[in-house]
Amino acid sequence: MKAVVCTKYGPPEVLELREVEKPVPKKNEVCIKIIATTVTASDCIVRGFKLPRWHPMGIMMGLVLGFTKPRNPILGMVLAGEVESVGNEVKLFKIGDPVFAWTVKSPIRIQMGTYAEYKCLREDSVIALKPVNVSYEEAAAIPYGGLLALDFLKKGNIQNRKKVLIYGASGSIGTAAVQIAKHYGAEVTGVCSTANLEMVKSLGADKLIDYTREDSISTGETYDFILDAVGKWKSSKLKLQCKKALALGGKYISVDDGSPNGTIEHLQLLKELVEAGKLKPVIDRNYPLEQMVEAHQYVDQGHKKGNVVITLQHAHKT
Repeated sequence: MKAVVCTKYGPPEVLELREVEKPVPKKNEVCIKIIATTVTASDCIVRGFKLPRWHPMGIMMGLVLGFTKPRNPILGMVLAGEVESVGNEVKLFKIGDPVFAWTVKSPIRIQMGTYAEYKCLREDSVIALKPVNVSYEEAAAIPYGGLLALDFLKKGNIQNRKKVLIYGASGSIGTAAVQIAKHYGAEVTGVCSTANLEMVKSLGADKLIDYTREDSISTGETYDFILDAVGKWKSSKLKLQCKKALALGGKYISVDDGSPNGTIEHLQLLKELVEAGKLKPVIDRNYPLEQMVEAHQYVDQGHKKGNVVITLQHAHKT
C-alpha cells in the first residue's frame, strides 16, 4: 500500500511517499480502507518535534513517540473510510461500514498511522459510523477539531456558560468550538483575522473581534468562559487582554492546558450534531496523498481556515 513516512524529525521535506506492507487485523481489530485524513497542527508539531526535549511535554512526547525519529514513521491521527476486513472477534463493525475515527485513545495510547491507504484499529478505539450527510473528506475534518473543542468546552462546563469568547475561532478547533458552544445555548464572540470574519459569522458567532485591528476588549465586556483555541503558538495584544475580561467565577482554558481525551461518546455526539445540521466541518484545502509535503508546508504557515484534508483513494460505489 502507499503511505507517507516520516524518516526523521524536521521540516515537511522529511516526509516521503513509499510502498509499505499492508496491515492485517488482529482478532479484535478492524482494517479500514482510508479514503481521507487531515494534516493537523499536532501532526506538524510531531513531524518537526517542535517541543524542547528538556521540557516536560517534550520529554513525554519523546517517550511516547520516539526521541530521534518517530517509532511509527507513518503520522496522522484521524481518518474516514470503509471497513475492509475484521478480526474474528469483532462485533461492533462489519465489512463495508463507512466510519470515521480518531486514533488517540489517551495521552499514552497514541497510534498515528493514518497517512496510509489502510489502518488497523482495535474495535474499542474512538471509531463511529460516518455521519450520513457528509462526504468522507468532510467526515475526516470532524474528529481533530471537534473532539478537542468538545473536550475543552466540557472541562469549562459549557452547559452552564452564557457568554463565551473563542480566541482563534477560524482554526480547526475554533470553528468546531463556535458551533458546539452555540449548540449549548451560549452567546459566542469569535476572535479571528479580517479575512476570516465572514466565515466565523456564518458558523453562528453572535459577535466578532478582529485581532489585527483591535488590541483590547470593549470596556466593561466580560465573559464567563474564554477558550484560547490556538495556545502558545500565537499571541497578540488582544490575547493578553482576554484574561482581564474574565467574569467573576468564569473559566479560562487554553489548548495548552493538559492533554485532551477524545472518547467514543464524544465522537458519537459530534456525529449526531453533524447529522442534525448543528456542526458543519470546515475545509480550507484538499490535497492528494502525493502532495503531503505541500500540505504540511501550508499548515506550517499557521493561517489555515478550519481543516486541511488529504484524499488517499476513492470510496466503493454503491
